[in-house]
Amino acid sequence: MRTQTEPPSAPVDPLARLTPQGVAEVEQVIRRHIRLTPTVTLDRAEFGLPPGPLTLKLELMQHSGSFKARGAFTNLLLREVPAGGVAAASGGNHGAAVAYAASVLGIQAHIFVPEVSSPAKISRIRGYGAELVVRGETYSDAYAIFQEWIAANDALPVHAYDQVETILGAGTTGLELARQVPAATTVLAGVGGGGLLSGIATAVSDRLRVVGAEPYGAPTMTAALAAGRPVDAATGSVAVDSLAPRRVGELTFAVTSKRVQAIVLVSDDAITSAQRLLWERARIVAEPGGCAALAGLLSGAYCPEPDEHVAVVLSGANTASP
Repeated sequence: MRTQTEPPSAPVDPLARLTPQGVAEVEQVIRRHIRLTPTVTLDRAEFGLPPGPLTLKLELMQHSGSFKARGAFTNLLLREVPAGGVAAASGGNHGAAVAYAASVLGIQAHIFVPEVSSPAKISRIRGYGAELVVRGETYSDAYAIFQEWIAANDALPVHAYDQVETILGAGTTGLELARQVPAATTVLAGVGGGGLLSGIATAVSDRLRVVGAEPYGAPTMTAALAAGRPVDAATGSVAVDSLAPRRVGELTFAVTSKRVQAIVLVSDDAITSAQRLLWERARIVAEPGGCAALAGLLSGAYCPEPDEHVAVVLSGANTASP
């Protein structure tokens, strides 16, 4: 107990916790609950590009179908969970991940998703036994409903991207990748709220070039970087259920603006083309949002040098078909 003569503790800057060491410590906590997802290395020529090394990080094989399980377990294991359990708003993947982690740990979960969430994601959430609310046209609408519910209930809110634990958990994806493919020089990841990209940048920006890719129809990080702060952006894209929040987070913006080398924009046609080519050339099924980073490469939005070893994170596969 603090005595009257002791000064009050200074609040900890959240950004001070977002370090490579922080990611490594989190990995030790969540390791037994998450999969070490595989990588596949091939030649870019297999996708019709000039020759050069390409590694695909198959995070779509993670529990619950996306990288989001990493942040979900980090939150539930490192934060105090009240009697009312946990709650999350999501386009779908984060909700499925929180529902999955809660089911493994024996915790009650309430998940809020918008009406645009895909049937595959809604089915996963229900299958994990969570209480599910499907309301609102967009993620931002579902998030507002979630906030009202949290204000009246004793539950731990788990943010989809703008939470230290969520970012550190996502960062373990980059930590794994750097170990699995030491020759990699660049990593591309999709951008929605920025949790995956800022997590990877936290973990490996001291040794890898980090590049983000987001849809033209939902340029949340691009708009934030242009404005110098998070601002509202459009939310229309084929990847609306995973890469289209109204704005990025304060934390994810702060990390991205300092540690990410570039953000590229991709069209919906480029995303669906990457999704199709991924199936045709590698027999890998991914959802549109999970293919945004690959679309950045295949569309030419990001053009690597011939000897540049590019790694692409395929972040999710909660979809009904190729």
